Formats: sequence, structure tokens, C-alpha cells
Amino acid sequence: MLEPLRQGLPPTDPSGVAGSASCALPARYEAVGGARQFTRSTLERWELSDRFDDVALVVSELVTNALRHALPSDPPREFPNPPVRLHLMRWSSRLVCAVRDPSRESPVAGEAADSAESGRGLFLVECVSDSWGWHPSPAPVGEFSSAPSTPVYGKVVWALFRLSDCAKNE
Repeated sequence: MLEPLRQGLPPTDPSGVAGSASCALPARYEAVGGARQFTRSTLERWELSDRFDDVALVVSELVTNALRHALPSDPPREFPNPPVRLHLMRWSSRLVCAVRDPSRESPVAGEAADSAESGRGLFLVECVSDSWGWHPSPAPVGEFSSAPSTPVYGKVVWALFRLSDCAKNE
């Protein structure tokens, strides 16, 4: 999972990975709350609690997008394997949040009307993180097609947060 995430990111030394954590999320909107709790406990363990608000906002948006836009329109009640997975990876100077889902469709930052109640998720991700992007998943996400035993590869959407004094000025 780490190698593709480095594509398009500033170079990192793989030996500098200070920690990683991952959790599978069910195909239900309640999973967003679980993702936030997982993020809180992981950041506390990494002594990064001061970054929780921004990271949790991004995690919430990426997980919500995966649940809303990346799952089949008529998903089975229970997937054999959870279709959405949250990964948190920490280096000494950066933190990456990545959400893997079963769709290969490119995430698109929409232009929501002022009165719209949704459609600003990726705009928020862009505003709060230092950078974000996506790439096709290098490993199968599961079997979600109508043909049994047909692996689906999906994509990974990631957001990067700088942890050093080089963080962007707000």
C-alpha cells in the first residue's frame, strides 16, 4: 500500500515510516463514525491529537464519498469482505490518510450551489490537507461484480498532512 501512495508525493524514505494503521469499514453510513473513532484512537497513540479535527474532517469526507459514490447501486446486504478500508500512515514529517474503495471512477471535486447541502467534500479535503490525490488500487478490493470470483481492484484516495514546521500557513 505504501509504494503507490508515494507516487505523486514528495519523496520519502521507506525506513522513516513511524507507524501505520488500517481498518475495514462496512458498507453502511454508520461506518463514518467508526472511521472517526479509529482516527482519534490512532492519532492519540501517535501523540498527534492536536491534528484530530482536520484529519477527522478529511477522513469523514473520504469515507462518505467512498460509501456514496464507489459502491454498487444494489450492493449485497453483507459483502464477503468489507468494501471500504481506511489506512493511516505516519512518517516523521507527514501523515497520510487513504481510503480504498471498489470503484475505479476518478473522484471529482464538484461545484455545489450555495444552497446545496452536499457536493463540497473534496473541496474541503483540498482546503484542509496539504495535498490529495488518487490512484488505482494495486490489490483487489474484493468480489463485488455480478460474476462470482471476479476480483475488483478499485482505487485509493489519499490526503497528505505535513507534521513539521514546514506545514502550510493558515
